Amino acid sequence: MSIPSPIPAFGLGTFRLKGQTVIDSVRNALDVGYRAIDTAQIYGNEAEIGQAVAESGVPRSQLFLTTKVWVDKLGADALIPSLKDSLQRLRTEQVDLTLIHWPSPGRAVPLRETLEALAEAQRQGLTAQFGVSNFTIALLQQAIELAGKGAIATNQVEISPYLQNRKLVNYARMQGVHLTSYMTLAYGKVLKEPALAEIAQRHGATPAQVALAWALTQGFSVIPSSTRRENLASNLKAKDLKLTSEDMAAIAALDRNERLANPENLAPAWD
Repeated sequence: MSIPSPIPAFGLGTFRLKGQTVIDSVRNALDVGYRAIDTAQIYGNEAEIGQAVAESGVPRSQLFLTTKVWVDKLGADALIPSLKDSLQRLRTEQVDLTLIHWPSPGRAVPLRETLEALAEAQRQGLTAQFGVSNFTIALLQQAIELAGKGAIATNQVEISPYLQNRKLVNYARMQGVHLTSYMTLAYGKVLKEPALAEIAQRHGATPAQVALAWALTQGFSVIPSSTRRENLASNLKAKDLKLTSEDMAAIAALDRNERLANPENLAPAWD
């Protein structure tokens, strides 16, 4: 088995993007230099992403594709067939990363069963790596114990200047588990934040670039989405923005435990 690629620091998120909108977003993102794309079975856009990638001319070997298994497909009998369906839609023989999208509601499917199915999917070459999403410290601890040290490629969680999730971040670091930050821009709320605007002005940057650079500086991967080519290109420049320790401290002070992704019947008991 080939050595899996490290998870790229910067990728394209596709949550809530459907139809021609997601095709255009992926096409533009690939055109301006993105090489990682994050999707999920529940987003209903894997086929469009597969189409956009196929039409882009970018070799599959240069791309990092992530999808997430929905909660009704976490059982041993359903996970691999659902992943094969995802691969068909994405027009690829393997994804680079497969995540458990949310912990099984009410623990209906034991975590061991799901992780064993993911490990089997990896052995079959359907996914290069696997990981989790929306896992708390307790769930992440359980996943590490069940899958083995180093097996969980990432925990994709909501992290933004308004929700800095420090307990989980510290635990993941201690365990050597990479974190992927989603909703880093808090649905655009942070773009109106005066403290970020001030930092942005000093650096000749945008508030979005500042928020993304803040996450990147901490070692997280980010997956912002946009439907506008100019914003996609602008966001990517966050990789080159060097924030000072004073900048980081000012952003640290913005934490207010404001969680935006908290769906009823899905969300675990957060840390």
